[in-house]
Amino acid sequence: MSNYRINNKALPEMFRALGNPHRLALFRRMLSCCHPGTECPVEGEWSVSELAEGLGIAPSTLSHHLKALHQCGLIIMQRRGKQVFCRIDPTAVEGLRHLFTITSTQQEQQP
Repeated sequence: MSNYRINNKALPEMFRALGNPHRLALFRRMLSCCHPGTECPVEGEWSVSELAEGLGIAPSTLSHHLKALHQCGLIIMQRRGKQVFCRIDPTAVEGLRHLFTITSTQQEQQP
């Protein structure tokens, strides 16, 4: 099992960010490229315009949602020239996975 320690201050912010349906959809879209226990490769990056496809929200709203995901530590954003690329932060995903693994294990151990 991983030695990852959950940052109890950041965790509520992560859940708050994922509580929004658009942010959850964005996060799930980005997460679809990653395999558990591995870091997303460069191919796992999404341009903001790619992420916008099919969401039906204004660019300013998309920017707001991505900023919220970035600020709570769920995604990494990197500007290259005029484009911004986003990818999942593997540390955050590992922390969430670890949290749910511990919670699941504790529930199984209860009589």
